[in-house]
Amino acid sequence: MDNFIVSARKYRPVTFDTVVGQLSITSTLKNAIRNNQLAQAFLFCGPRGVGKTTCARILAKTINCENPSSTIEPCNTCTSCKTFNESSSFNIHELDAASNNSVDDIRNLVEQVRIPPQMGKYKVYIIDEVHMLSSAAFNAFLKTLEEPPSYAKFILATTEKHKIIPTILSRCQIFDFKRITIQDIASHLAYVASCEAVTADPEGLHLIAQKADGALRDALSIFDQMVNLGDHSITKELVLENLNVLDYDYYFRITDYMLAGNYKECLLILNEIIQKGFEGQHFITGLGEHLRNLLMCLDGSTIKLIEASESVKEKYLSQARNAPVMFLINTLEINNKCDFTYRAANNKRLTLEIALIQMCQQGNPAMISESIQPPASIPIPVSQTVAPTPPPRELAPAPAAPPQIIEEKPISPPAVVKAETISEPEITSVEEPVQPQNEKVPLPEEPIQKYPAASMHSIKGIMNQGSQVAPKTEKENITLRKKESFSSEQLVSAFSMYAARINDDSAMLFTALTAHEPELKDDLIIVLTVDNAILLKEVNDSFNLLLSFLKEELKNDFISLEVIVSTHIIENKKFLSDKDKLDAMKLKSPELATLTDQLNLELDI
Repeated sequence: MDNFIVSARKYRPVTFDTVVGQLSITSTLKNAIRNNQLAQAFLFCGPRGVGKTTCARILAKTINCENPSSTIEPCNTCTSCKTFNESSSFNIHELDAASNNSVDDIRNLVEQVRIPPQMGKYKVYIIDEVHMLSSAAFNAFLKTLEEPPSYAKFILATTEKHKIIPTILSRCQIFDFKRITIQDIASHLAYVASCEAVTADPEGLHLIAQKADGALRDALSIFDQMVNLGDHSITKELVLENLNVLDYDYYFRITDYMLAGNYKECLLILNEIIQKGFEGQHFITGLGEHLRNLLMCLDGSTIKLIEASESVKEKYLSQARNAPVMFLINTLEINNKCDFTYRAANNKRLTLEIALIQMCQQGNPAMISESIQPPASIPIPVSQTVAPTPPPRELAPAPAAPPQIIEEKPISPPAVVKAETISEPEITSVEEPVQPQNEKVPLPEEPIQKYPAASMHSIKGIMNQGSQVAPKTEKENITLRKKESFSSEQLVSAFSMYAARINDDSAMLFTALTAHEPELKDDLIIVLTVDNAILLKEVNDSFNLLLSFLKEELKNDFISLEVIVSTHIIENKKFLSDKDKLDAMKLKSPELATLTDQLNLELDI
């Protein structure tokens, strides 16, 4: 029995044109060979199974080929190509840096570089997994990598570019290999299946490519596994059953139920998926991808962003016709939030179920409300829905006024009155009773002691306003507008009382009220002087309370208050040193000077 060779090795590309999914890189390398502009060092980096080492071998073989084709491909007939195909070439050396990562290994490599090739033009050194080299090995390799002999070429390959020191990166031409698309992997698998006489379902191959996650080597390994499992036959059901792949038909069914608002069927499908052993995180990730594909189908220019087979694309297009744009956007947002909170949730299944119910509500809110909410409540009688009629404006009681003068319009029946029809004119339609000329309007029980807020610019206006308001009656003049004379001593005493009251709450206001004695001007204007604008703001903040207190304490409602900033210029104080302070203290207190002299005390500076 012949030795079996896995498909990843058997169908490994041997020319630039057969490399799968890396057209930009292969084109660049072919042009460099054609123009004779090869760098001394290359760095191939990217994820696993995308063709880094394969391209390195093809490049090494091509530049040593004696008769390259017009398309810059090796001829496979010259001595160099034959020895390479037989793995016996002395010009191409492969080094595994994972097991040869010491300084001594790099020193041996440097010694080999000094020997020119016996045949061919170049000696090529392919160092795989180069990020595994130690720091000392990297440093020992720097000089040779920067200025090697003209016949030496280095090709470094790695999956972890960030672990390579910058001095190495700066000496190489860097090629970033991308993940291979699902469509490219599926096409290559179909080619391998035709070569191996394997009956393969296109959707099954597409699922294998999706499972490979952009790595062609992984896809070929799964392909070999499915071939053995299905006895040279690969079907969609076989792949779904053995690769733990969630069938996209589940997502189509769930989306249909979400559009109809049927949350019950969605929960039953979720239960079926969980019973088959699928993780909730896997389900919510796949659902987000499904909703995203539906959103891409709404515009012809974005359909190409869907990585699916043609038959599946038709299903996406068919379902997208019934899916509103806002439904897809809102469900994607709910799905994203669920994906974000799933891992931290204690009850993970409940998190998924709540997300599905919210998505169903986006599809058909009416069905959700009918199926979740309790039966309709008892209807409220019409009479109870009428907006309450606002009470009539209260008037001062008039003892002698006849009650028949006050007439209110009759209120309409409750079934006719609506809240919108009640307006201000109807409220004010109650006519005020005509007071006899000799009757006196009774006053409120307590005098009004609150005044509107006043600023410094309107203090005089308040006083003038108060003096212009004429009392209606003699009793109101006595009750509301108290006016008693007071002395400067009483004024100072009132300020002191108010300052003592607010001392614990505001030390700055206490300072402002006690720094200068208030002055009385024109018997009604109180002038308070403060030292700066900060204290002025403190007084203005409590201006109304202070003025009300003074009116009450001095029993005069006609007084006003003016607050001004002192115009006295404060001299700049001289900053004294410790010695100057001590000398000043000695001048004020001769006993201190005597004590320091007797004890021979000095400042510790």
